[in-house]
Amino acid sequence: MALEPCTEVPNQIKTDIPILKERGQREVFCGLTGIVWLHRKMQDAFFLVVGSRTCAHLVQSAAGVMIFAEPRFGTAILGERDLAGLADANEELDRIVDQLLERRPDIGTLFLVGSCPSEVIKLDLAKASERLNQRFFPKVRILNYSGSGIETTFTQGEDACLGSMVPVLPNSYEEPSLMIVGSLADVVEDQFQRLFEKLGIGPVYFFPPRRASKLPPVGKGTKLLLAQPFLSDTVRSLIARGATLLPSPYPFGIEGTTAWLKTAADAWHIDSSQFEQAIAPSVNRAKIALERYRQTLAGRKAFLFPDSQLEIPLARFLSRECGMELVEVGTPYIDRLLMESEINLLPVGTALSEGQDVEKQLDRCREAKPDITVCGLGLANPLEAEGMATKWSIELVFSPIHGYDQAADLAELFARPLERRRRLTV
Repeated sequence: MALEPCTEVPNQIKTDIPILKERGQREVFCGLTGIVWLHRKMQDAFFLVVGSRTCAHLVQSAAGVMIFAEPRFGTAILGERDLAGLADANEELDRIVDQLLERRPDIGTLFLVGSCPSEVIKLDLAKASERLNQRFFPKVRILNYSGSGIETTFTQGEDACLGSMVPVLPNSYEEPSLMIVGSLADVVEDQFQRLFEKLGIGPVYFFPPRRASKLPPVGKGTKLLLAQPFLSDTVRSLIARGATLLPSPYPFGIEGTTAWLKTAADAWHIDSSQFEQAIAPSVNRAKIALERYRQTLAGRKAFLFPDSQLEIPLARFLSRECGMELVEVGTPYIDRLLMESEINLLPVGTALSEGQDVEKQLDRCREAKPDITVCGLGLANPLEAEGMATKWSIELVFSPIHGYDQAADLAELFARPLERRRRLTV
């Protein structure tokens, strides 16, 4: 799942934005975290992590699950006998799946999720899912993907999950359709659906769907519009199925959402006046709501550590719509296919880095003294202790931040730490 890093700046990307390649110690969060938002999105899916007790504690802590809750994820614990090869892990897995499906007859799709421990003992979950599918399909479809945190950043868990679904998507037989790729909160999905209907664009499918059993079709008539920027493998798999990618900025903020919708409107040959009329009420509401936070953020300095892969679109939003100064924009890797439109919107002279050497980046951050630092959980508390205002990057993935009606909410997520720091230092 590792993506080959870019080795040069292509002609289509601004040549006045050099990219600093960082290759050193990294601060990464486990890809199992993606289960937290995916299990909420696909309401008939269950995620069975094949891992250790540490894996179970991680997912449970990230999801904030109460002891009396019965979520749609769990962990098949690999014990000492499994890790030592004294027990047949496949037999144990089959037994646990039998128990799970007997207890939860509402499950329509079961994901077997690999972890660092399962990969260490070389447990072949692809063969396991194939074997179990022969027993339970079509009542239950069983898929597998890796959520291991050894090589990936945490948002790639969603990429791996959606990628595992692409081979089983039905064929569309060249009928024109729009597929929105990337998980969205239901409220945001509904907002976008209403806008597409006003524009006369359709049929529109969302991937992942709310029910994993209702998979969207894909084929030569499918046009892809990405809602999330961390789906490199999924996008390439969909293109291999015949779909066409519509390159666009991402729908963060007013500008990003307008450009995103305009990309789809142009593909459907929607008249400009019809487009402006359809989006005008939403744009006007968003401008009024955003102005309050723009006054707080304008002129402030932001430093973004590489973590979620949302960094470049967020930096564009903070700079162009909130008036912030970008000290440095770090991202785990740059996929030219998915990021070109966003990089072209960054201000001239932006310090853009790919990869991580955490000690060097910390030194640059401390020297720059930014007003707010966007980073992972592992860095946030130490930097707060040094008197710096921080924003957890993982919170930006968990929160509904796409679209017009969420533009002010997105800005507030950055304004809130500044206000907290102000109160603490008064």
